[in-house]
Amino acid sequence: GIPGADLFTNDSVSVAKDLELLRVNGVTTPIYTVALGSNVDVDVLTTLARKSGGRYLSVDSVEAIPEVLDLNDIVMGMIKMLQRLIGENINLIWMPGTKLWSVKVDPSQIDQLLVNLVVNARDAMDKRGKIIIETSNKRCDDAYYSSLPEWVPGEYVLLTVSDNGCGMGKEILPNIFEPFFTTKDVGQGTGLGLATVYGIVKQNNGFINVYSEPGQGTTFRIYLPRCHSEGLEAFPEEEMETKGGTETILIVEDEESVLKLSKDMLEMLGYKVLAANKIEEALQLVREYDEPIDLLLTDVVMPDMNGKELSERVTALKPGLKSLYMSGYTADVITRQGILEEGVHFISKPFSLRALAAKIREALG
Repeated sequence: GIPGADLFTNDSVSVAKDLELLRVNGVTTPIYTVALGSNVDVDVLTTLARKSGGRYLSVDSVEAIPEVLDLNDIVMGMIKMLQRLIGENINLIWMPGTKLWSVKVDPSQIDQLLVNLVVNARDAMDKRGKIIIETSNKRCDDAYYSSLPEWVPGEYVLLTVSDNGCGMGKEILPNIFEPFFTTKDVGQGTGLGLATVYGIVKQNNGFINVYSEPGQGTTFRIYLPRCHSEGLEAFPEEEMETKGGTETILIVEDEESVLKLSKDMLEMLGYKVLAANKIEEALQLVREYDEPIDLLLTDVVMPDMNGKELSERVTALKPGLKSLYMSGYTADVITRQGILEEGVHFISKPFSLRALAAKIREALG
């Protein structure tokens, strides 16, 4: 059997004592973290242990063994297990990216990362909901991404895990990766799951971006550096021209720092920019502005009105105006929540200058 499997049959007092004993002795093995805090099926843990040659549950410090791999293969191999982990009432959606770049990472660390993120998403739901796992290639430039902590420009493979659970407020987000920090009730979580995720990502020279709104769900974006390795198929680079324009754009964003950064990017591209961080301020700008406004660039989730409703209000005042929506959530999450319809112009935050330039030209037609 797996080390510590008997812990799962003990009462909560014994589990708490065993967890404390592990912690005091410096043991923060990720699967212990998940199992003791989240009622994981022992059979699931047994399977994980077999997959990793026992390295998941070893109480000794184990050095990571990175391999050059396709992240899609690792995630695909975990999907059935993750579905079992979260239960049949939660819908797990897997959306693999095409022509995914390679990464160099210990595959068992990806398994650990996925288990912790998916369990965290499950625990944020009231027994029912959706969890979406996505992969894609991402080039990070020094425009938008410079606002992210510990950011390094370059090429990354992006692993995104989103849920439509309870979400988190801005006052909680800065603390979520701290060891033993948890918003769960006593006995419902150890507070080590996200700290483990953070440790794995940093060990592999990646970084994490989290977006969440109370009542709207949470999106974790994991950026892992692209691995350029000989002997692997190299997909041709898709060069995207950074093309600007002279049109007038109204940008509406309730985060002041994001508003300023996006406004600077638009002006770098040559556009005339009207900026507002409140709905009423935006509507007032539109009423008072006598010249045409070509494009509305708006956040989707805002305190007083969502982006779709704002677009309808602004279009009534400025017929013919085009709209481009942005959000920290992925397009699929926004669509599945019914906030936006499929086929609308959408860009996911954070975005690069090149990606923003392309999306604006696409929206303007």
